[in-house]
Amino acid sequence: MTFRSSLMFAKSLIFPKAEKKSSARRSLWGALLCIGLSIVPLVVVLSITNGMIQGMTDRIIGLSSNNIQAYVSPKLKDTQNPQKYRQYSEQFKNIDGVIEVYPEIGLTALAAGKKMRTGVQVRALDKNIFTKNKAFAELFSIIEGDVLDFQNQQEDQGTYAVVGQKMAQMLDLHAGDTFRVITIKTTDGKQSPKLTSFKVSAIVSSGYQELDALWVFIPLETAYKFVSSGNASFTVMIETPQSYSPDLVRIQRELKKEYGKYINFYRWDQVHAAEFENFSSTKVMLVFIMILIVLVASINISSAIIMLVMERRKEIAILKSIGATPSGITFAFIITGITCGLGGLALGLPFGLLAAVNANEIVQFIEKLVNLIARAGYYLKGVPADEINAIRLMDPAYYLQTIPVNLPFSQVILISLSTVLLALLVSIIPSVKAGKEKPLDILRKA
Repeated sequence: MTFRSSLMFAKSLIFPKAEKKSSARRSLWGALLCIGLSIVPLVVVLSITNGMIQGMTDRIIGLSSNNIQAYVSPKLKDTQNPQKYRQYSEQFKNIDGVIEVYPEIGLTALAAGKKMRTGVQVRALDKNIFTKNKAFAELFSIIEGDVLDFQNQQEDQGTYAVVGQKMAQMLDLHAGDTFRVITIKTTDGKQSPKLTSFKVSAIVSSGYQELDALWVFIPLETAYKFVSSGNASFTVMIETPQSYSPDLVRIQRELKKEYGKYINFYRWDQVHAAEFENFSSTKVMLVFIMILIVLVASINISSAIIMLVMERRKEIAILKSIGATPSGITFAFIITGITCGLGGLALGLPFGLLAAVNANEIVQFIEKLVNLIARAGYYLKGVPADEINAIRLMDPAYYLQTIPVNLPFSQVILISLSTVLLALLVSIIPSVKAGKEKPLDILRKA
């Protein structure tokens, strides 16, 4: 039996000339549909998780630690005033690969608004950080106010601060409002509370509330007026050309060699190791579940081929009696199974990519539909409209407010190859059995 003969037999199995009712053909088309439907969520999940993880990672790196973070000892004389601290940080630029440095003082404090108080993370940075730092300029969106007031403030104009959107909501703050920050000031070994008033210059959001919910940005000079070195952390965000470059290890090593006596240098993947390990494990688990769905859908091909063999036993017997080989019959059924897998792939892949590209619109539509149904239910129960809270499918406390879609073309190719491979594997056993059918036994029973 030639290769061409096997292809012709496989074509007759998939598209028979005589139109008649066939349970096997319905099962075959059903298996194709199941594979297509299983590929759609797999592509969508991969695209969304890649985009979400990449978006969160970019924000954590750019806004929190930058590519390398230096932890400076607060006991150094060079950290005792802002001018010396800046000069001390500037020396890191002597290392090849260091583009810019951003000295920072951080401390945990208590912020008091009009009606309540909350813990905050105070970050003292240069006043031009929101324009000088590319990540700050691109990833922060201004909800209210203007960061120019923060950047251009003078010592005699009071003290401006930039606050995160979540903290502003908790303290009921708006641009132009005043709030107080309560810290501990140590003088001659005695600790006492220090109250400092700030005016809200701008309310900002990175789109990832879990990261910036409690951030308060103040000028570096202001921190020295009310912060004790023993209660604060002195760090320097070090910017390099690329966050994912292997050269980052070399830069870190040279920084340690040159300045590592009183400073510890850590790459971003070391500072945030726990977060990225959590991201990776979540992605692996989601992909594993989606692949299991595709596997279950592929098993339907095996069932469909078994039914097809049972329906075509007489045809197989006749072909074998006129010279068809077992391998030729087996190959024809394997081609049928692979074609079913390719058909499911051709059906599911375009719809999956289309759904991934329009993920934000789809989520918004589902969110509106869910809220509409929920409001109708509350209305029937007699709940007042002002007491009904909107349901958020993408809660900004845990996710990015907007889904950044990242189409994983390399992974799409891997999905395609895996689908075809699974279709091949599940087709082998029933196809081999079809090739081993004995024509004499079949014809006697006919």
